[in-house]
Amino acid sequence: MSRLLIVALVALFALPAYAADEKKADDQKTFYAIGQVMARQLAVFDMSQDEMEQVLKGVKDGVESKAPFDVEPYKAKIQQLALSRRNAQGEKLAAKTKEFVEKAAKEKDAVKTPSGLIYKSLKEGTGASPAATDKVKVNYRGTLIDGKEFDSSYASGHPVEFGLNQVIKCWTEGLQKMKVGGKAQLVCPADLAYGERGSGQIPANATLVFEVELLDIVK
Repeated sequence: MSRLLIVALVALFALPAYAADEKKADDQKTFYAIGQVMARQLAVFDMSQDEMEQVLKGVKDGVESKAPFDVEPYKAKIQQLALSRRNAQGEKLAAKTKEFVEKAAKEKDAVKTPSGLIYKSLKEGTGASPAATDKVKVNYRGTLIDGKEFDSSYASGHPVEFGLNQVIKCWTEGLQKMKVGGKAQLVCPADLAYGERGSGQIPANATLVFEVELLDIVK
């Protein structure tokens, strides 16, 4: 048997094992992604290690159908806890906001607009700039000023599309300064973002930081 044929046969028989390993790795990443989705939903609670252990125990018991537990009496308490933790986080960040914004405005190439938006180009695009009524396709990552990520299209693996007149004011203004193919940082004061109400993991009166890639203007 020729050496070339032996190599070919070895490669052929190795393929199923390689494919199985690749599928296993992909499945593991999928379950890891489930954990990441849950983490984003739980981030608002800003939990201690002990609290996190109770949550993990609840997940484990629920999945394994152990220790039947009536969650109905606790639904209102969960909402109240989420609100109080989110507000507490907002108060904690408020003390650092002024210093953060002043520092961001002084960074090289940063421009503070009359509205209070701080725009900084990270990569200049070469395409067209969108109008306020256009629909755009973007990749983005959003964080609080302490660096805690609250949303990301990179994490989901899919760019998003939306009308510029359907998003927060900061994005409506900031993306009109970009060109397709460009990337920018937007520092958004609360009145250009979610204001006193906050949203999900975003505390009330939170200044937000976005890195945005403008991939296309959708026609």
